[in-house]
Amino acid sequence: MNLETHEPVAENLGVLEIAALLRELTAALLDIADFDEALTRLVTVAQRTVPGVTWCGFTALRAGEPAGVAASDPRLAELDDLGHGAESPAMSAVHRREMVLSTDLAAEERWPDWTARACALGVRSVVAAPVDIDDHVIGALNLYADAPDALTARRQLTAMLLAEHAGLLLAGVRGREQRTALTNEIDETLLQEGVIGQAIGVIMTQRGCPAPEALQVLRSAALALSIPLREVAERLVVTVSRSRGA
Repeated sequence: MNLETHEPVAENLGVLEIAALLRELTAALLDIADFDEALTRLVTVAQRTVPGVTWCGFTALRAGEPAGVAASDPRLAELDDLGHGAESPAMSAVHRREMVLSTDLAAEERWPDWTARACALGVRSVVAAPVDIDDHVIGALNLYADAPDALTARRQLTAMLLAEHAGLLLAGVRGREQRTALTNEIDETLLQEGVIGQAIGVIMTQRGCPAPEALQVLRSAALALSIPLREVAERLVVTVSRSRGA
C-alpha cells in the first residue's frame, strides 16, 4: 500500500497509540466465531479509537461478490454497500491493492455517484485500505471524516496498519466460523447415530435438557473417563436397559 504523503514515517507514527489500538482490536475479535459480528466490532473499535475519524465502514467480498457490510453509523451503511453501485473508494482500494485517499470530496471526480451520496450524508474525506482475509474473502476498511483534510498522513498510516492487523484477525474469525459449522454438522450426525443417539435420549430424559446439552454431557464423560464417545454411550444404554429389566 502507498501512503499519499512525503512526510517521514517517524514523524507520523505514534507507537504507543498504535499499539493500544491494535491491542484493543485484538481483544475485541479474539474469541468471535461469527464474521458479521466481527466486522461490526471492527468498525466500532476503529471509529472510537482513531483520531479524526467520524465514521467507519467495512466492505467485504467473497469470490468477487458482495459478502458483508458493516458501518459504525447505520446512516452511512449505503456507502460501504456495493448494492448501491460498484464505483467507490472501497472497490478502488480492492482493485488497486493499495490505500485510496480523498482529502476533499467536494473536489473529487473519481466516483461521482458515490461522492454525491457521501457528501449528502456529511462526509468530506475518506481513506479506504484493502484487507486480505483468506483465499476466498477480501475487503476494504473505510474511514470517513466530516471535514476536508482531516485524514492526515499519521491517520493514513494508522489505517494501513489497522487494515493489515484486521486481515489477520478476520482470517482467524473465518477459521473459527468454519470449524463451528463443521462441529455442528458432526453433532447433527451424532444425534441420529445408533447407540449415541439412544444415550443422548436417555440423558435428555434424565436431565430434562435439549439434545445439544445432552451430547455435551456425553462428551464430558468420555473426556473424564478417557474412553471413546461410543463406548460411553454403550455403557449408559446397557446400564439403563439393565435397570429397566430388573
